Amino acid sequence: MSRPEPPIDVRPITEADIPDWTRALNTGFLRTPDVAETEIADRSSYIVPARTLGAFDAGRCVATFRSFAQEITAVGGTPVPADAISNVTVTPTHRRRGLLTRMMAHDLAAAKDRGDVVATLIAAEYPIYGRYGFGPATWTTQWSVDVPRTGLDPRWAGPEDGGRIDLVDGADVRKIGPELFERVRRAQPGAVDRDERWWLVNTGVLRLDRSPWTEPFFAVYRSAGGEVEGLVSYQADDHWGDGKQPLNTATVNWLITATPDAERALWRYLCAIDWITTVKSGWRAPDDLLPFYLPDPRAAKVTTVADWLWVRVLDVIRALEARTYEGQGELVLEVVDAGGLSGGRYRLQAAADGASCTPTTADAELALDVADLGRLWLGDESVVRLVALGRVREERAGAARVANALLRTSRRPWCPDIF
Repeated sequence: MSRPEPPIDVRPITEADIPDWTRALNTGFLRTPDVAETEIADRSSYIVPARTLGAFDAGRCVATFRSFAQEITAVGGTPVPADAISNVTVTPTHRRRGLLTRMMAHDLAAAKDRGDVVATLIAAEYPIYGRYGFGPATWTTQWSVDVPRTGLDPRWAGPEDGGRIDLVDGADVRKIGPELFERVRRAQPGAVDRDERWWLVNTGVLRLDRSPWTEPFFAVYRSAGGEVEGLVSYQADDHWGDGKQPLNTATVNWLITATPDAERALWRYLCAIDWITTVKSGWRAPDDLLPFYLPDPRAAKVTTVADWLWVRVLDVIRALEARTYEGQGELVLEVVDAGGLSGGRYRLQAAADGASCTPTTADAELALDVADLGRLWLGDESVVRLVALGRVREERAGAARVANALLRTSRRPWCPDIF
């Protein structure tokens, strides 16, 4: 008779576990499993052991999971406390043993107890997280711009609106970037906050062994009044074709703007740099204005369209009351939550001056899974489309159109960051 294997222990890590946990993380992400002392020191500086889980088999870490405090901007601009999930891996030898399910249940229960309104993550693989109540709430698009085809005047020398563009260094970005980003993210549904470490990593002060640093170019747009309204970080390659013709590509790392004028000016600047024949946009909102800043929008070719930020609603009442609505109306929702965290029947009453959401025993008009509520919360998804897909059920004829009129937004939500 075979001897039963000892159970795998899923628990928060300790400081002493960080090297082994990091090795398991690197293994799961198919990076070299070697762990440098600098990487251990870096992770020790920002992870919270109580919110960092590991699965341990005979003392060896075989799965990883980390969460941290985050703010996400709801429709209308209210910052909402979120449980941000990252660093999720399971070692190939320990798949299909329920380790992620155990770690996820532990973390979401703790987040609910803390009072977080939603949980968020960026999914490496699409099929995994729906079964835990997450739905894709924002999408992202990448464009490749064929500069000679745009129809733009190559003699352009600066903004026509009285503003100006200057090249700056990382120290300047760390001074002006955080305040600009706060303005941008508080007006952008789906955006999440950036901490000081983000700015240190993305300006090269904090250099990580796992992400070799190449100094980018930084450009700032200032309005005619001198106010900082846009920043871009980009890199350029060095590629020349036959006949000594430049065929260089500018790749945007990130671009943030507070106004359309700033956005237009920075894209125009990138397309006017000598020797640059291609501009790669980096991750942008799916309804970004970039193609339509060009005389020939076809010069901007879509290279990627993908789901981005996933949302799991933990508190239906606070989530629905935090956001604003496009119209006025009332709706009774039946929310099904297999995880047992936020299911129930709720009456949403929305108006221009605010919304209320309360538990109710009234007949439901729409029935949906909590994952689909996550899809709808930021206003990107169509309720009518989800009904057609069989994901949402109309209990009252016409309820989906009422819900669409309330929930959908004029511009699509967007999360500029990965975490």
